[in-house]
Order: sequence, then C-alpha cells, then structure tokens
Amino acid sequence: MKKGLSVIAFFMLIFLTACGGGGKIEGALNYEVEPFTFTNQNGDSVSLEDLKGKVWIADFIFTNCETVCPPMTAHMTKLQQEAEEAGVDVEFVSFSVDPEVDTPEKLKEFARNYDLSFDNWHFLTGYDQETIEEFAVSSFKAIVQKPKNNDQVIHGTKFYVIDQNGVVVKDFNGVENTPYEEIINVVKALQ
Repeated sequence: MKKGLSVIAFFMLIFLTACGGGGKIEGALNYEVEPFTFTNQNGDSVSLEDLKGKVWIADFIFTNCETVCPPMTAHMTKLQQEAEEAGVDVEFVSFSVDPEVDTPEKLKEFARNYDLSFDNWHFLTGYDQETIEEFAVSSFKAIVQKPKNNDQVIHGTKFYVIDQNGVVVKDFNGVENTPYEEIINVVKALQ
C-alpha cells in the first residue's frame, strides 16, 4: 500500500511540476520565449534572463506605424496605469518590428507621446529584421514581415502575458476591446 501511494505521489509531483505557472491559467498557450538580449530605449541591454522571476506583458510595434501601433500603445499605457492602481507588479515589453529604423532614441521619442512610465516598460530594438521575424514566430507564434519597398511592417496585434519562467500563457486583442481587467486577473493569478 505504501509503495502504491509513493508511486501516485511521484506521478502527481511530475504532473504538477510540468504545469509550471501556466498550469494556473485555463487554456494556457505555453509557448516558450527563446533567450534574447536586446537594447531598450535607454540604450541598456534587456534579456530574457533579466525578466525571469517577473510576470510581463509584451507586444510588437514600430514607430512609423500608421494603423494599429498607436492604439496598441495607448491600450498598453492604460493597462500599465490600471496595473499600478491595482497594485499589480508587472513589466511591459514592446518589441520593435522595424529595428533598422527604430533606434533607442526614436523609440523613446515615440513613447513620449503617451502618458506612460519607463520604470517598468522596455521598448526593445538592437537586432536585425530577420532576427525579429524569426523570434516573433518561434516565441509568440506571431507574424512579422517587412515588405520590400514599403515602410509599413506587417505584424501581430496581440498582447501576450508571460510568466516568471518566460512562458507565454495567454494572448489578448491589443487593438480594440482590450480586456484590461481580464489581463490584470491573469497576471494576479500568476503571482
């Protein structure tokens, strides 16, 4: 009897360990973010390792965007403000999908159009176009593509919630009807 209980306990431990942080979230995506080290708006390096142990929310934007990026950044700004009001500890990361145009200075200038805080928000660049296209697909299952002879980049418009282990657990619409409360509840559930 003792041996049988030990075996059951062992398998339950393996099952619970395999679930990770996303195990608390119904319908978790469980995409693993690949290791990265990129440059933020201040010229500082930010890596996946720097974000380990923290819950973070990510999106893909670019400064010359004429359509979805301004509303996405406005929604992310509101999300940052609501998280602060709720006392929720979360980081924000915006990956540029046009890194050869979006220098740290240009990203900082873009961000200043919004009532946001740089305290917990990194606008990242410092890689080539091919890198961000591959990174978006492999880590977030998101398309990023810069057509030739066009300054508008095709990219996904989701907000992604990533757990303390660098695993994408949920995604949400970042352009319209962004569910701020639901996103904050997912972040709370991971903490």
